[in-house]
Amino acid sequence: MRKTIIACQSLTALAVGCVFSFAAFAADDYVVPRTEWGQPDLQGVWNFSSNTPMQRPSRYGDRQFLTPEEVRAVAEQRAARDASNDGAIAVEGVDGSYNDFWVENAGIGGDVRTSHIVYPVDGRLPALVEGAIANQGVYGGDTTGESRPVRISAGGIGTDGPEDRGLSERCLIGFNAGPPFIPSLYNNNVQIFQSKDTAVILTEMIHDARVVPLVDAPSELASLSDDVRLWMGDSRGYWEGDTLVVQTRNFNGLSSSFGQAGTSADKVLTERFTRVGPYTVDYEFTVDDPATFTDKFTAIIPMTKVAGLLYEYACHEGNYGMVNILRGARVQDALAESEAQ
Repeated sequence: MRKTIIACQSLTALAVGCVFSFAAFAADDYVVPRTEWGQPDLQGVWNFSSNTPMQRPSRYGDRQFLTPEEVRAVAEQRAARDASNDGAIAVEGVDGSYNDFWVENAGIGGDVRTSHIVYPVDGRLPALVEGAIANQGVYGGDTTGESRPVRISAGGIGTDGPEDRGLSERCLIGFNAGPPFIPSLYNNNVQIFQSKDTAVILTEMIHDARVVPLVDAPSELASLSDDVRLWMGDSRGYWEGDTLVVQTRNFNGLSSSFGQAGTSADKVLTERFTRVGPYTVDYEFTVDDPATFTDKFTAIIPMTKVAGLLYEYACHEGNYGMVNILRGARVQDALAESEAQ
């Protein structure tokens, strides 16, 4: 079977072109490698970068994949744009140039999805339940009037103190680390370690490691007592054929359920890791949170093998960024007070 490998890079999903290369391998005949104790081998560093949107643009309806014609049209648009710029990417300003350097959202895979969400069938997040928090912050210093704790990963609700800032700015949880981990601008890497009785899922962002005890069957997924709550929840796993299934509950409620919506207190997360080729693992997750969403939802994100090491991510905000954010805010306060006199 001949597979098309498509690499795309852009901040605007499905709005830029793709560069095609072709790799021939018998995907249908792929035999999953085994560890020394006979389990599917998922070990290594995997990249989950993507420029596919999490939610499907309405113009695609219930369709999960782009057609070859649509992919080709997007590639031609990018080629024409590159030609008009002599191959250069136009970026405005110092801030834009700096941030553009770090962008890592090239999608690699045999199929180009219209969205990562595959259920509900429209590829959209379910509606929020009545009373659920819809928006918990902004990316900036202006308050939204929301009360603490700030449950979002990036941004914040103000600059009166560190508690006003998002979780990643406080170096508590990475903005793409989850769980579930989702593609973001950079540091989209995860490393998986395995032993006979455990799997370790180490995310690059904020270098958090989940140690997942493995049991023989779903019926043995006993979790912690309900009054024991953790930032990343309590994860337990089991093998379902060649798929590692990880169920996580007991989140502490101090993070959002998903995106900027809800809280994590009642969330049950089910992740599925399936190796589908020598360089590819399909990562699928289902969020079931009846306190936030009117239905569960499922997303699929392909992960690509990385021939390299995972290095420590040192959260610089914890060193000096947070201090400078608050110091700058106090200077603004003093200037405003002086002008008012």
